Amino acid sequence: MEERPEMEVRLVQLLGSFITTTSAYTLARLEFALRNPQSPVPPVIDRLSDASSATLRADWGCIENQLEAARDDLRKLDDSRGKRAVYDPTFASLQRAVRELEQYARAVRWVMTVEEGR
Repeated sequence: MEERPEMEVRLVQLLGSFITTTSAYTLARLEFALRNPQSPVPPVIDRLSDASSATLRADWGCIENQLEAARDDLRKLDDSRGKRAVYDPTFASLQRAVRELEQYARAVRWVMTVEEGR
């Protein structure tokens, strides 16, 4: 993936945000598990080790699969809780983190697609 300097800067910033949000997801996952021991623990989403193109190329497919599994698990959990579920701030944090990760992942995938087309 040959990159122009301005695209590389944007990608590094985007990956930095993704890494930060992955850390937030990890914390939300732990808080949820502690508050809801009867529920299955949401799946792990690995944290990228750095915001480089090499790391992205090596790890992104696995990260996308993990994010998809987390999204699917949260949907199932939300469905099982029902419409009248008591508000759980730890579940809300998980949902928020996954939504943010999905937004960043779509942007990363777009950048990767644009760069591969060059």
